[in-house]
Amino acid sequence: MPSPPASPAPERGLLPRIFLSSDENRLRAGWRLLAHLILLGVCALLFGAVITLPLMLTGNMPPVDDLVLNQAIFMLSVTASTFIARRWIDRRAISSLGLRWDGSAARDLLVGVGIGGVIMAAIFLIEWGAGWLTLFGAAWQFRPPLEVMGSTLIMLAVFVLVGWNEELLVRGYWLQNMADGTNLTWGVLLSASIFALLHLGNPNVSAIAIVGLFLAGVFLAYGYVRTRQLWLSIGLHIGWNFFENTVFGFPVSGLDTPGLLVHNVAGPEWFTGGAFGPEAGLVAVLGMGLGAWLISLYTRGRIVRDAPVG
Repeated sequence: MPSPPASPAPERGLLPRIFLSSDENRLRAGWRLLAHLILLGVCALLFGAVITLPLMLTGNMPPVDDLVLNQAIFMLSVTASTFIARRWIDRRAISSLGLRWDGSAARDLLVGVGIGGVIMAAIFLIEWGAGWLTLFGAAWQFRPPLEVMGSTLIMLAVFVLVGWNEELLVRGYWLQNMADGTNLTWGVLLSASIFALLHLGNPNVSAIAIVGLFLAGVFLAYGYVRTRQLWLSIGLHIGWNFFENTVFGFPVSGLDTPGLLVHNVAGPEWFTGGAFGPEAGLVAVLGMGLGAWLISLYTRGRIVRDAPVG
């Protein structure tokens, strides 16, 4: 006897169709991203006030451009807003962002830092070998060793915070929700575009620098794509910035602070990146090609467990 036809699914109203995913009782990706952005702004205001108000009242307020303080406030804001949004807006586990701490997490983090160091060493050697870089010596030949050690540790702390903040935000929440709303390719391209545009206010920025930062965003996303975890990308970001600026003495995205090696770069800006740093030059593209090859070697044979995106 034939079974009766199944009852058609009830028609959803206009507002649920606009705001909610078709197969899930949660906000669509675009609305989730907007809600997270609002939450990020609220957290930034809250943590900024909580941290800076006591400093102002006691007269211990550091300079407005204090890198450690700014990144610490941003770290609290990004972490709190992303964890809240992931749990209660996305309705997903925090670990599904690519933060599962398993046997490969610490190794991914350290390998990422190491690959960033290899890339910057290669860039340094290319420019030096081409005769475009004049090396004057090491930092402790020009400044007190304790001062050099202190500034190195401070910048390491800054770049660790930057790596966590930007990867959790861009390759974590944004890329994965964009991929959920479109697909992984578009998620990578859109998040890399936003990553580049976030640097528009940096010193010495140019159109070529924005293109280079877009490619850097794609490169950093490659670590996530190959592992479906954020640890490799976080390590790559930390290693790139720390070795580029603090060890080899290049400007990093326009930020120029003293490095352990003291030198002058006088090569063509289209290749070296000039005052913005290697990200604005062809040399960074060569470095990213080397880095992508090393990532593919490191992750070869790994069974990728797709974390649920979005």
